[in-house]
Amino acid sequence: MININLLPWREKLRAQRRREFGFMVLLAGVLSAVGVLAWFQYNASLIEYQNQRNEFLRGEIARVNNQIREIRELEKVRNQLIARMKVVTSLQSQRPLVVHLFDELITTLPEGVFLSSMVQRGQTITVQGRAESNARVSAYMRNIEASPWLTQPNLRIIEQRGDRDSSPSFSLTMKQVVPKAEEDL
Repeated sequence: MININLLPWREKLRAQRRREFGFMVLLAGVLSAVGVLAWFQYNASLIEYQNQRNEFLRGEIARVNNQIREIRELEKVRNQLIARMKVVTSLQSQRPLVVHLFDELITTLPEGVFLSSMVQRGQTITVQGRAESNARVSAYMRNIEASPWLTQPNLRIIEQRGDRDSSPSFSLTMKQVVPKAEEDL
């Protein structure tokens, strides 16, 4: 019988398959390493892109915060200017009130009544003076009550000093008002 030895051929085939398997494992390892490296590079580029976007947003937020700060400062200046304008307008509207006050003080003053001092605190006016009689002070109070610019006369003190011939001195408070027609102007 003929003896054929197939072992060397099988050994060569096994060795070739081992080389191919090793090569495939090596190729798979290299491809996996390349894939993992590509995946890390892709993630790193995404992270870098997101960091750039975040930096852009931080810059824009800082710019907007500066604008907001400027707007708040401008609003403060605006409110201060409005307050000043209101004060000026108020002073302008109250300027004729002094003229009306002195005019009414003269108009309401009856004969025989003499004023020695006048003090105004807000809308309250305190006058001191002398009168020939108590009836003259009463007439003065009635005139004040009838005035469109003065109201609420209140006699605080009336006294007669010394002898019977001396005239009584008095202290009177009243309120200054603005008539309705004047307020509408």
